[in-house]
Amino acid sequence: MIGRAPRVSEALANPHNNFGLLRLVMAVAVVISHAFSVTDGRIEQEPWFATTGFTLGEHAVNGFFAISGFLVTMSFLRRGWRDYVLARVLRIAPGLIAAVLVVALVLGGLMTSLDRSAYFSDPRLWRFITATLTTFKSAAALPGVFENNPLQFPMGTVWTLKYETLCYIGVLVAGVLGLLARPRLALAALVALALGVVMREELTPLGPKSTETALRLPLIFLAGGVIYLYRERVTLSLPLLALALLALVPLSFTPLYKAALYLVTSWGLLVLALAPALTRRSREPPADLSYGVYLYGWPAQQALHALFPSLGAVTLLWPSLAVTFIVAALSWFLVEKPALDLKRRLLQGSWPQRRIPRPGRS
Repeated sequence: MIGRAPRVSEALANPHNNFGLLRLVMAVAVVISHAFSVTDGRIEQEPWFATTGFTLGEHAVNGFFAISGFLVTMSFLRRGWRDYVLARVLRIAPGLIAAVLVVALVLGGLMTSLDRSAYFSDPRLWRFITATLTTFKSAAALPGVFENNPLQFPMGTVWTLKYETLCYIGVLVAGVLGLLARPRLALAALVALALGVVMREELTPLGPKSTETALRLPLIFLAGGVIYLYRERVTLSLPLLALALLALVPLSFTPLYKAALYLVTSWGLLVLALAPALTRRSREPPADLSYGVYLYGWPAQQALHALFPSLGAVTLLWPSLAVTFIVAALSWFLVEKPALDLKRRLLQGSWPQRRIPRPGRS
């Protein structure tokens, strides 16, 4: 069964994939995970953290980076650097700008304990907008907003966009320098990062979380990119994926665990996205709400907890998901989809004459 598994390159020629569905599922997983930290400011009670060392939200972010690394590497090689830059900017910036302004000017204006005129004239409001948009700072608070919540910052998920943007720049630089045409260099960089993860676990396993993150996310992103570069060789085997997941159990007691987890996650997400056994029919959601769910889930939960502080994590989850999906739909139809339509118009004529089935909205 494993020996006859299809290659990634073969799966890309199929008309359907699960990228859109997986991204939506992972965005919802982030909201589920944050229901715990929003209500009490801690992650220790989250079941996935106790069993795997990472929260469900962190696993979901890992999955986002694996898919992103795969898709944007493909994007650069198919489009060239000019189209790549335009596509990246129009996919990320409009939704983020809209979310920051909605949270700061609308939600903040409604939730602040300050007088409205004092709120809108407070320099902290404008520093929040500037810092969030320029440095993706997620720990910034708004004046008088969520003051009694365990965590006061209103946009707790945007910090990952900093790492994603740096990874985008890395692909751009590598592509312009011609390094993407030399897959062995990318593979060597992947091995070096994986060894860095192992060495950190061996030498300073209780070191700063920021160091772990700075290794984890680029490693997973690069793994997705390397899988695309070696798409003629990498197979998509569900039985092999099951075996790889089982192998993580004994490794969890060793310094190899996290590096192995990151690599299995990267490959496993692409197996789920592309394996022909799972993609015989189209499961792509009619609207790509994943980015909006990811951006608005946290502020929606923060607002509901501020209004109903007695609600527990599970009780808070359901109304927060409902609100998040409504706002995410508005973001998609009013902001993100028009931006993507503009992107397609601007890039018209840049694609090869033989259309390749689209592997997701990248």
